[in-house]
Amino acid sequence: MLKLHIGCGGVYFPGWVNVDMDSPKADLRHDMRTALPYGEGTADFVYNEHFVEHLTVAEGLTVLKDFHRVLKAGGVLRIATIDLDHIVCRYLFFWKKQNWIKTYGYDWLQTKAEMINLCFREWGHQYLYNDEELERRLREAGFKNISRQKLNKSGYPELVKRETRADSKLILEAVK
Repeated sequence: MLKLHIGCGGVYFPGWVNVDMDSPKADLRHDMRTALPYGEGTADFVYNEHFVEHLTVAEGLTVLKDFHRVLKAGGVLRIATIDLDHIVCRYLFFWKKQNWIKTYGYDWLQTKAEMINLCFREWGHQYLYNDEELERRLREAGFKNISRQKLNKSGYPELVKRETRADSKLILEAVK
């Protein structure tokens, strides 16, 4: 069974092929803007967390199409990322009461404008998604069966308890 953990960073999943461009923990060092070195229909699962927002829209679509290519029929892609709708909601209501602000030392933020601009521009973010937009891009990549999931929950045992960040508010699974 081939399970790909894309953009692993410092998170290592035993039994998975952990893929990252820079991480010393990666089993495979690979720039995802180029095709994965796997044949068509070879992977059972593809997982990534806080990865897709670091790509431009065009790069993201290319990567999603490559995920679709490498997945077997019935294979599952799970994407966990920040949710644009959640960020906008927090901009409007209780923006300072977000765990990541204290956890990661951003309590210096003084206004909700600083907060939302930080979310759009920092950490190498290129494009933020809500469920409507991410589902649209998944459909463009060839996926048809797409569903919203809860943090660390899945109907697939291999995908249960994969999220490592509480701010993974947008989680979609797409079956090939």
